Amino acid sequence: MTASLSRSAFWRGFREGLPFVLVIIPFGLLFGVVATEAGFNLAETMAMTVLVIAGASQFAAVQMMADNAPAVVVVVTALAVNLRMAMYSASLTPHLGKAPVWQRALIAYTLVDQCYALASQEYERRPQQSMAEKVAYFFGSSMVVCPFWYGMTLIGATVGEAIPPGMALDFAVPITFLAMVAPMLRTLAHVVAALVSVTVALLLAWMPHNTGLLVAGLVAMAAGAQTELWQARRSAGL
Repeated sequence: MTASLSRSAFWRGFREGLPFVLVIIPFGLLFGVVATEAGFNLAETMAMTVLVIAGASQFAAVQMMADNAPAVVVVVTALAVNLRMAMYSASLTPHLGKAPVWQRALIAYTLVDQCYALASQEYERRPQQSMAEKVAYFFGSSMVVCPFWYGMTLIGATVGEAIPPGMALDFAVPITFLAMVAPMLRTLAHVVAALVSVTVALLLAWMPHNTGLLVAGLVAMAAGAQTELWQARRSAGL
């Protein structure tokens, strides 16, 4: 019975992850093209994709390297962009924290935006699921997202020059994040953080090496936290 439920959860995750293929294909192709144009060879491009497996930070790092940004700035920016993974991990810990170590290691490796978005919504919809079902669901979604990311990056890096410029692959980056973030704006604090991050990022677009994004992220987190504190005080009648 348990094995049957786990298989069902795995294939549910796999099916629900399939729509993301529509954005992962151009997203991966674009990264392969961008990395190649930045001077990365095929081995370097694929090593970065397989080891980092985080599109946003990969784009940020490659573009900053192409702009000859200092190595420290490149590393700090990539880490800052990926700080959201720490928040994802904290959010999923109540659901997956008691899984075996080897499973948690694989989950940590394949924890990307799409898999987190699917898993967090699934666990809210079905809180009664067993640990095995939750793990199976997560791996089902990652079995769609991760292989396509690797494969599309490889294709983009090898045949990128043959891709017509008119395809406008760069549309995939904002579309992907809009599709994932929009359903998560469920509270006033979320909305405030999102609006503040966009506003501050635009105001600081003049800063070198896109460092304004780092400032925008910190300010947005502070704004979201303050909004939650204000709501808590208001509810308590203080």
